[in-house]
Amino acid sequence: MSQKQQRPGGGTNPYLLLTTTMVLWGSGFSSSKVVVDHLPHAVAALLRFGGGAVVLLIALRFVPSQQATSGRDVGRAAGAGVLGVFLYNLLFFWGLSLAPAMDSTTIIPVMSPVLTTGFLLVTRKERASAGRVAGLALGLTGAVIFLIGARTDAGAGGDRFLGDVLFLLSAACWAAFTLLGPRVLAGIEPLRATAYAMSCGAILLGLYSVPSAMDADWGAVPATTWINAVFVAIGPTAVANLFYYRGVGAVGPASASIMMFMVPAVGTLCSYLFLGETFGAVQAIGAVVLMAGAVLAVTQGRVRPKAGEAAEAVAAADRERGAAERRG
Repeated sequence: MSQKQQRPGGGTNPYLLLTTTMVLWGSGFSSSKVVVDHLPHAVAALLRFGGGAVVLLIALRFVPSQQATSGRDVGRAAGAGVLGVFLYNLLFFWGLSLAPAMDSTTIIPVMSPVLTTGFLLVTRKERASAGRVAGLALGLTGAVIFLIGARTDAGAGGDRFLGDVLFLLSAACWAAFTLLGPRVLAGIEPLRATAYAMSCGAILLGLYSVPSAMDADWGAVPATTWINAVFVAIGPTAVANLFYYRGVGAVGPASASIMMFMVPAVGTLCSYLFLGETFGAVQAIGAVVLMAGAVLAVTQGRVRPKAGEAAEAVAAADRERGAAERRG
């Protein structure tokens, strides 16, 4: 592997990991919709993240730990799981039971970086330039138009509007989860952090889904639903979340959130090809405005936003890794 693809110490290029993550996430929306169409939303969430947790816990058995993990580190990872696994997916799958998957592929991955950037500006961790403020305003306007479209487009109805609101709330959970990433990873390896976070979230989902699981008609679930459940548990969940944590730890939450703009393209294409879903006219306009505002807010109009900062972050991580190796 070339130097551009390999970091010192054997780590893969964080942007390659994040790109793979976004493709897996984009494909996961339509697959999750197939599952939630045949099972209660709480059960569907449990199958996805309970399965993902099992995969990661098995992986831990075969991957030796390179550093000591304290109880505090485990607690931080578990706390992140409450927000980024339990609450996020409870809202996401509930929304998915009411609205098309195509709506979620626009609202969640586009609003997440907008909300992340907004928080960084409010807390003065990022510069409040005119471009960013304008982008946030435009992005929020697009979200409002999109939600109005959920009520007014032909065949939409109140259920679709409620589903889109739930997607918006889940995007807020994911933005907070992204911001917690560097702190969670400060003293724990990405694989372990992801496994503990997902296990904690899956346990809570399991407790919450017990009544729904008892009422589910398991015998009527088709084979295609099980195939999609296995796929979303392994690919868009276990593998994607691990890659995402590694990417966030290397380049930071702001730069990682920029990659989220890949997800709507992949997700919309999958929803159209595999589910036959489409936008209404008002929602299409809202999606365009939302995307434009989000890109402006996060990138400040630059083609390659924060490239220097991301390179510095990677270089700093490399220097720290090298210093740790020398100390060892």
